[in-house]
Amino acid sequence: MARVLISMPEEFLNKIDQVADGENRSRSELIREALRTYIYKQKVRESTTAGKNAELLESLLQ
Repeated sequence: MARVLISMPEEFLNKIDQVADGENRSRSELIREALRTYIYKQKVRESTTAGKNAELLESLLQ
């Protein structure tokens, strides 16, 4: 697995650690899941936008 170095405010890191501790998981696991969720939501948004654009184009071509 690759390692990534990121910078963030100490206060934000403390909040991440609190959530991770509360869910009995590591900081890395929590951040990986957050990024997976973000990527999934981006794909859904792109798909939704593409669908709306296709509908608009189809209505214009009729």
